[in-house]
Amino acid sequence: MMPATSDEPPTISKTLWARGGKRVFDMFAAALLLILLSPLLLAAGLLVKLTSRGPLFFIQERAGRGGAVFRVVKFRTMRGGRTPDPKELVPLDHPDITRIGWLLRRLNIDELPQLTHVLSGDMSLVGPRPTLPDQVAAYDDFRRQRLLVRPGITGLAQVNGSTAIPWDERILFDIAYVRRCSLRMDLGILLRTKWVLLAGEGRYARPFKDSPYASYVTPPEGYNTT
Repeated sequence: MMPATSDEPPTISKTLWARGGKRVFDMFAAALLLILLSPLLLAAGLLVKLTSRGPLFFIQERAGRGGAVFRVVKFRTMRGGRTPDPKELVPLDHPDITRIGWLLRRLNIDELPQLTHVLSGDMSLVGPRPTLPDQVAAYDDFRRQRLLVRPGITGLAQVNGSTAIPWDERILFDIAYVRRCSLRMDLGILLRTKWVLLAGEGRYARPFKDSPYASYVTPPEGYNTT
């Protein structure tokens, strides 16, 4: 990772939403979604256990707000005997992904257990995705700005290409979110997420500089952009 320095001081949205309303909304929405989606969660769990050997959940340490480490939970989508490599990028056509795992990943159902992290306060419904502690340890001051808010189940980078765009592009979207998050932005991201799930991430991929959020962040000299 290329170090980047910027004259811009770290900033975070100061809207009433960012200062408290977002957390209240997260708690009520996550509790409601867990109740409404409980049949889907139960069905997904049964299918994982009935169609392949191994644990029900995949558990991995991730870095949250301020770099604090917590254990993130997903439904297991790969064969049980596999030794996971934390740094490996796993595409949807990876041979170790089970048939049910492919469906869970394609529709992001594997991420739904993370609603419990929203209730506990480790995550939010919307925010930068939580990343590995080793990745966070390599961040420079500019990239660390994405850690100023709780990580999310979905986020601005996820509805603008996610894994279909380079990592440093995703960080720019994350920092733009940190600086300007609002009720309107969060609702827009939540609504767009369903269309991304149906159409696929690649269809919505675009460079940060071509997005309406480019005015929120000026990448520092030496930053990798497309």
